Amino acid sequence: MERRTRRQPAWWAWALALWMAIPLQALAADPLPSWNDGPVKHSIIDFVTRATTEGGPGYIPPEERIATFDNDGTLWPEQPVVQCAFLLEQVKARVKEDASLAKRQPFKAVLEGDLARLSSMDEPQLMELVAVTHAGKTQEELAREARAFFRTARHPKLGVPYTQLAYAPMLELLQYLRANGFQTWISSGGGADFMRVVSEDTYGIPPQQVIGSGLKEEFDEGDGHPVLRREARVDHVNDKAGKPVGIDQHIGRRPVFAAGNVRSGGDIQMLQYTHEQPRPGFSLLIHHDDAAREFAYEEKDGASLEAAREGGWTVVSMRNDWKRIFPERR
Repeated sequence: MERRTRRQPAWWAWALALWMAIPLQALAADPLPSWNDGPVKHSIIDFVTRATTEGGPGYIPPEERIATFDNDGTLWPEQPVVQCAFLLEQVKARVKEDASLAKRQPFKAVLEGDLARLSSMDEPQLMELVAVTHAGKTQEELAREARAFFRTARHPKLGVPYTQLAYAPMLELLQYLRANGFQTWISSGGGADFMRVVSEDTYGIPPQQVIGSGLKEEFDEGDGHPVLRREARVDHVNDKAGKPVGIDQHIGRRPVFAAGNVRSGGDIQMLQYTHEQPRPGFSLLIHHDDAAREFAYEEKDGASLEAAREGGWTVVSMRNDWKRIFPERR
């Protein structure tokens, strides 16, 4: 009996040492079940673990845990760009008022349903459409029109509502970051008014944490009912170099985590801004290389992938790193 008593402390010490050697993530349920096991998934979990381990070299105070995400092509598909589909009916209505618009690009492409051109449309072109169709409208009018669109619109290839096409792995990532004290923001080149209508229900991101392109606004007393009206002038294009500017204006902190995607090079500056700082942040680049389950495309000049190689960013292969792309359809 005495020998057993003397050995017991040694056994417990060994068990405690073994338990402490197991990362906490291994003891919990898999936080990213739609991600294949591999370097990309491990690097995300490792970053979050280090960021939340107080006293460790990678610790990030909660108030500095800012994560920014592009929207189109990063959180849901961008073939076609969803806001372009929304603008189609509005452009048709404007052409009835001004027939000359039908001969001008990008209005001509919208009316003809030229998906190839619309998918390659840059943010200044998109904002030209927004300026023509949104001028004079109030926040409430724009929100009402966007909600009506999302109630009935379906993706032309996948045949389901756009709000059902948020990428399952990215929804898990958003939830995982928030569970570990990160603020999750959208920083997209799309119109802020449009995204704010669905951001909370679709991604769990409240409208005040959505940064996007927008038109100039004016205060209108509205016969005793004050409103904000959009003007036919662009205020800010939240794309490329405009993304870090928009982030600073809205958040006032540099992100420590950012995610964008390959298409137009529009996320390069945001990912550089996040990664290259006194305490290196985590930059994630989504590569659309899965034609079977979604789409496959790259930039002609390969700028985003080259920037990722040079910057040491983490590149996600949709084909290899994601077990599934979309949530289970109900």
